[in-house]
Amino acid sequence: MSEWKPGDELRHTGRPEWGVGKIERVEAAVVEGEACQRLTVRFDRNGLKTLSTAIAQLERAGSAPETAGGGWLGEAERTDPGEALLEIPERARDPFRGPVGRLEATAALYRFTGEGASLLDWAAAQTGLRDPLGEFSRHELEERFRRFRRSLDEHLISVANEASRTDPAGVRRVIVTVPDEAKAVLRRLNIAC
Repeated sequence: MSEWKPGDELRHTGRPEWGVGKIERVEAAVVEGEACQRLTVRFDRNGLKTLSTAIAQLERAGSAPETAGGGWLGEAERTDPGEALLEIPERARDPFRGPVGRLEATAALYRFTGEGASLLDWAAAQTGLRDPLGEFSRHELEERFRRFRRSLDEHLISVANEASRTDPAGVRRVIVTVPDEAKAVLRRLNIAC
């Protein structure tokens, strides 16, 4: 377990749209008999949140690939924000997660919609930009979201097929919790939702 202290900067890997957070307060806590920390964190894009290290998936802000260091290597690792909008995030493609883990990560991306604040949250999660409208117009974001959603549908179908072959019980466990938009895509595969 990583020990956090006030002033540390982090990212919530399950909610990248929140941006970087700075810890304001740390308290010792116990969850299900295990010692952990309760953190009060102010996020760039989502304000003040209280998180438990026993539950939240946290990483140090400097450890994310999009915040790689300077120099030629850091520059080479940066992705163009326009391209980043169209990419399926690594957590949904990572072969070390296994098919059911990738299915879960892919289905979680359906929480974003192409409208209002959700569109901006999606763009921030995809690019790491604090203010996506500083880089793109709303129309550009909407168009890229439509293209992303088509790719996401194809990816979900591929991952669901693989997961169904290797772990049908895991698929049934995951599909109970997926957003309705993901369930609609899965129904096309005749996967019970």
